[in-house]
Amino acid sequence: MKCAFCGAPDTQVLDSRVNEEGDSIRRRRRCAVCEKRFTTYETVELRMPQVVKQDGSRTEFDNERLRIGFSRALHKRPVAAEIVDQAIHGITQKLLALGEREVASRQIGEMVMQELYKLDKVAYIRFASVYKSFQDVDDFHDAIKEVQNPPKSRRRQLEK
Repeated sequence: MKCAFCGAPDTQVLDSRVNEEGDSIRRRRRCAVCEKRFTTYETVELRMPQVVKQDGSRTEFDNERLRIGFSRALHKRPVAAEIVDQAIHGITQKLLALGEREVASRQIGEMVMQELYKLDKVAYIRFASVYKSFQDVDDFHDAIKEVQNPPKSRRRQLEK
């Protein structure tokens, strides 16, 4: 670590302490050249993967877009905000766990559908109608039948 005062490349760590939350380390350092002391903080940097849209364009992952999708699907539905926050956090953690630099928007949409299926079936149908571009009433009818009597393989997939 370079000295914050003179820019010398050699500094000595005098003391290290983990903060109360356990997510960063505070280090007291001393420069070997100018002898001045300074503090640095070390934290983990987690980078979300880029989202590859259906048209091939790429964009940064936006947690707020995820929240908007949930809020539109759950509009006037009896689901607590903290449960929605947990679902969003779960999706974010799954994306980080993939360890990929890019993820298809379709994969994120499937994760949202899985969470909505667990939270509220009406919200699931709302989201699916936009996500899957329902064209007529038959599409809604099929989705409702699937929610009421899902095949075992689909039920396991959605309830993960």
